[in-house]
Amino acid sequence: MLLEDLHRGAFDARLRPWVAILDVLSGPTVGLYDFISNEIRRTFAVENEAISYLLTNTPFAKNQELPLRPESKEKLDARTTRTFKYSSTYHLTFSLFSSSASPSAWDIDAALDKYINPLVQQLSKISHFTIDTQVQLHASFSPSIAGPQLDPSSNKWQLQKTDLSGFVNAAEWPLNPSIGAGPTINFVLFVPSREQSPLHIAETGGTSWLIPQWGGVQILNPSSEQGATLTPDDLEQVMLTFADQLTALVGLPSWPPSLPVRLSSLTRERATSLILSASSTLGALARLTLKLTSIAIPDSVAKAVDETIHRLDQACHDLREGRFDSALENARIANDEAERAFFEPSMVGQVYFPDEHKVAVYVPLLGPMAVPLIMAGIKELRKLRAGKLKSA
Repeated sequence: MLLEDLHRGAFDARLRPWVAILDVLSGPTVGLYDFISNEIRRTFAVENEAISYLLTNTPFAKNQELPLRPESKEKLDARTTRTFKYSSTYHLTFSLFSSSASPSAWDIDAALDKYINPLVQQLSKISHFTIDTQVQLHASFSPSIAGPQLDPSSNKWQLQKTDLSGFVNAAEWPLNPSIGAGPTINFVLFVPSREQSPLHIAETGGTSWLIPQWGGVQILNPSSEQGATLTPDDLEQVMLTFADQLTALVGLPSWPPSLPVRLSSLTRERATSLILSASSTLGALARLTLKLTSIAIPDSVAKAVDETIHRLDQACHDLREGRFDSALENARIANDEAERAFFEPSMVGQVYFPDEHKVAVYVPLLGPMAVPLIMAGIKELRKLRAGKLKSA
C-alpha cells in the first residue's frame, strides 16, 4: 500500500488499474487509519457479497451472519445467469458474418494480439483459453426473427429487442456448440448489407448484446471508407466490446477498478464455488451408498474420494495462507475427482438396477424352472409319507 501526502486537510484513495496498489492521499494523520480501513472494506465489498451469495442455503452458512441486500442478490442472480460455469479450459470463437460479399476478410490476428490476448493472458491464471476464427459471406438472418424493419422517421433499420435472442442463425451459421474439453464462447461480428444499414437495436439504439452462457454479438455498420478487408482500426471498438463481453461471461466482477484485484477476487470466488461443489458431490455420494447398501464400491471410487478429501483440505489450507492460485487448482482437482467418483460407470449401472428390478428380471426366468422342481419335491414327499405308513 502506497501512502502519498499530496493534499492536506482531506483524504482520498485510488486503486491503480494495472497493479494491486491503493494510493492514499492524506493530510493530517488523525482519522487516517479508519479511512484506510473503510477503503479496504469498500474495495472488497462486492467480493464479500459474492461469497455470501455462494454460501447461502448451504451447510457452511449455519450459525453465521451473512447479510445480503435484495438489490445485491438481484445483481448476483443476473451475473450467475449470464456467466459460464467454471471450466479449466474455454474455447473462444471469433466469427465474421457478412450479409453480402464485402467485407470478405478481416485482420483478426493483429486485432486479437492488440485487444484480446493481453486480457486472455491475465485470465489464464484462472483458466486456459484457445482461440479460432472464421468468416462466412452472404450470411442470412435467422428465419425465427421478424427481420430488420426500416424506421421512416430516422431512416434507420431496426431490430426489435424480442429478435435478439433468436438473431443467431444456428441452422446456417457454422457455430459449433463446443470444441474440445471446455465450453465454447462465441463472439459474432455481423456486417449488414449497405441496403439494410445502419442497423440498430430499436429500444436502445445500440449495436451489441450479450447472450447468457453463449457469447456476444456485435453489429458493424459498413462505412463509405470501409474496404474489402477490415483493418485493426476498423475492429478497435468491436474488439473492446468483445473484451467487455468476455469478462462478463467468465464472471469477472465489475468492481473494484483494479484488474489484478478483480482477478484475485474471481480466483477466490471460483475456488469457493468448486469447494462447495465438490463437498456437495461427496455428500450426495455418501447418501447414495447409505441408501443402497447393496452397491459394491470399486477401488477407483475409494481412491477418488480419498483424493477429493485431501485436495479439499489442501484448498482450504491454501485459502487461509493466502495461496489463492494453489487453492483454485486444488479445488478444481477435488471437484473433478468427486465427479469422477460419483459418475463411476460400474456404480451408475448398479444405481439404476435396484433389487426390485432384479426380481422383476429373474422371476420370469426362474419361474418355469421352479414349478417342476416344486412339483417333483411334493411327489417325493408323498412317496416318503406313503412308505412310512406301510411300514407302520
